[in-house]
Order: sequence, then structure tokens, then C-alpha cells
Amino acid sequence: MGILYRVLTAASLLAMAAPAWAEDGAFGLPDWLAIHGQGTFTLQGDPDFRSPYVGPNSLRPGQRKETIDATLYVGVQPWKGGELWVNPEVDQGFGLSDTLGVAGFPSAEAYKVGKKHPYVRMQRLFFRQTIGLGGDAENVEADQNQLAGNRSADRIVLTIGKFGVGDVFDTNKYAHDPRNDFLNWAIVDAGSFDYAADAWGYSTGVAAEWYRGPWTLRFGAFNLSKIPNGETLERNFGQYQLDLELEHRHQIAGHPGAVRVTLFRNRGNFGRFDDALALGAVTGTPPDTALVRRRMSRPGVSLNIEQEVTDSLGLFARAGLTDGQIEPYDFTDIDRTVSFGGSLKGTSWSRPDDTVGLAGVFNGIAKTHERYLDAGGIGVLVGDGTLPRPGTEMIAEAYYDWQPVKGVGLTLDYQFIANPAYNRDRGPANVIGFRIHGQF
Repeated sequence: MGILYRVLTAASLLAMAAPAWAEDGAFGLPDWLAIHGQGTFTLQGDPDFRSPYVGPNSLRPGQRKETIDATLYVGVQPWKGGELWVNPEVDQGFGLSDTLGVAGFPSAEAYKVGKKHPYVRMQRLFFRQTIGLGGDAENVEADQNQLAGNRSADRIVLTIGKFGVGDVFDTNKYAHDPRNDFLNWAIVDAGSFDYAADAWGYSTGVAAEWYRGPWTLRFGAFNLSKIPNGETLERNFGQYQLDLELEHRHQIAGHPGAVRVTLFRNRGNFGRFDDALALGAVTGTPPDTALVRRRMSRPGVSLNIEQEVTDSLGLFARAGLTDGQIEPYDFTDIDRTVSFGGSLKGTSWSRPDDTVGLAGVFNGIAKTHERYLDAGGIGVLVGDGTLPRPGTEMIAEAYYDWQPVKGVGLTLDYQFIANPAYNRDRGPANVIGFRIHGQF
């Protein structure tokens, strides 16, 4: 309760100060300098559910866990079109079962590394250069990692340094920000998109974007972690990811929408499930992909759609597929996924800044992947020690985000998880969450 009291106190101060910050334009700083910030507290619990057995990576019933993070966004403009951003962050807390037990994990605010005491990390440090190519002028509002100003509709954008693959690829207006919309990993991103990242979700690399009319072509090259799901990134692209994305923006009945197709190719030391099973059969031990890793590639593709239906209602959908014969590397244990949902602003009930959201996701794995888990293998997030009755992992999420003042949101979140970790013997689990978020 002490942590919750401190967070509620901080949220109250943010509520009183946020209108002044917004009116003054981030403290009235010069145009070439920007300072923004955010703080998020998330509390989740899973009441008791059917659990006849548990393994090393199982979701355990009857928990309550919280996470806290606070981020500072400082940007400078050394010359026209150039931006240098730094994002130091304070983190603390744990996800349910130490962020294990569900492939579509219920909190994207919970990192794969949890700690009892607050610690500081430099999550982003990158440079962005925008080169105008003509076309209509677009107004850009000040935001986190975005300077206010104008830009050409046709342009090239180059980003280099440490940042998130998801900052550039697989974005979606209605499902991509666990601090403001949905929380589930497989809803805010395509679950099969095994994007390069350290245990906190960031990588080092370069991305190039070419905007031309309604089209955008994106390309990126990023370092994978040194070992799957690791804390340390490669530094010389010894193990790497290549990303390619094509986006088309359109309007239907005057309402904007977008379609994105994203391809990725991971290249590094990975293990095949069949090889791990064969070795385990010979040695009489549980299969372990770490023992059979060798140089290979793992590709994948995903489709991402967003569409505004009315001024208040927006819909989204994603679908993804990757090579299920090879172990996932940096994200989670999902070989195929379909998600869909939408969000509705509270205009009709006189709360235009409030949002209600509803989404569902179906996650699956290849048969070889199922056999690996049934034989006692463990993955990035899942592994109950056995999997005698595999099934599709099905998740529904609903939230209501109440904004008492601009920049401060209090959210109630509920997730229903059937067959957690693809296991029909366990669950269903009900995850109830509460989130406080403030930003300026």
C-alpha cells in the first residue's frame, strides 16, 4: 500500500500541473529544445485458477504484482531537420510469475528483467534526420521524442542509435502503447514479430523511411541480443535482424486508415526444435535448444490494419506468421497470431478524453514446437514441463481509461486467458489490472 500511496500522490500532482505544462508548451523552452516526461504504475493480479501442475515457466495463480516506470524525454535540434533524443528511465517491479507463463503476456509494462529496487537505464539514445522532398507541408505537434514544427509530406527519415524496433515498425494508432491503450504483448504488437531487443525491448541499429504520397517504405537493421532473451545486445551485427515494411494510407468515407505489411529476417545462432528433441532422446534429458544452436535464419511476416470508422470509433487487426521450426529469439513464443479489436472515445457519454477498448487475440505454435514443450523444453516465456493437451492460446482484453484532466489517465483493465502457454490443462486465468499514467 505504501507504493500505491506514493503513486497516487504523484498522480495527483501531475493532475494539478499537467494543464499548466500543456499551456506553456513544455515549460516555455526555446524551439530547439524539448523536455517531456511520463510516469506509469501498473498493478495486476490473477485470482486462483485450475493448475494441476506447474513447470519452470508456468503462470502461477493467486498473485499480485506491480511495475513502476518514469521516463524523461530530452530532445535538441542541432540544425533544421535534425533531432537528438535521450530517454533515461527509472524502472522497478515485476510482472506476474516474473513475466512468464503466457505467450501473449498480459502486461507490456512488465519487462523480462524485474527488480525489487528502482534502477536507472538509458532506454533510448538516438539521432533522427528528416530530409524534405516536397509535397504539402504538415504540422507536427510537440510530443515524446518529437519536436514541434513543420515537415514535407514527401520526405526521407533516417534514425540511428538505440531505440525500439516498434518505434518505427508495426505501429498502430489503436493498439501499440501499453501506457495509454491495451496492455497485452500480443495486442500492442504482432505476437509473431520476433523483433530485435534486449530484455527491456530496445535495440541498437538504423532505420530509413521514405514517404511518398500515401505510401511509406521502411527498412531497418538491428542488433539481436547476444543470447536469446538476453540483457546484452550485440555491438557489431554479429547476430542481427533486417526489417522491411510497406505502408499505404487511405481514406474510407472521409476517415483515415492504414495497411502495413512487415517482413523480418533474424540471422544468428538459433536452435531447431527437432534437433533439440533428437538430442534429448539420445541423452535421456529434457530437450534444450541452447545445446543445438547453429548459424541460421528465421523469417516472418505480419499484416497490420487500422481504420477510423467515426470520429470516436477506431478498429484494428493484425495477423502474423513465422518459422515455427526454429526457436523464437527476442520476443515471445508465438509462431502464428491473429488479433483484432477497437477503441471508442467517450464523446457519446460526455467524456471525450476517456477511452474504452476491447480486443481479442489467438496465438498458436507449430506441431514441432508443441512436441518440444511436451517433452519438458522451455521457451522464452512458456514451459509447463509437459504439454499433453495443446491448444490455441486465446485472450480477450477490455479496458476503460478515465482521464480526469488532460495528460493523466486511470485505467481499469481485464484480461481473460484461455489455455495459457497453449495448455488446455491449465486455466482459464482472469487477470485484473489497474494503471495510473501521467505525461507532459
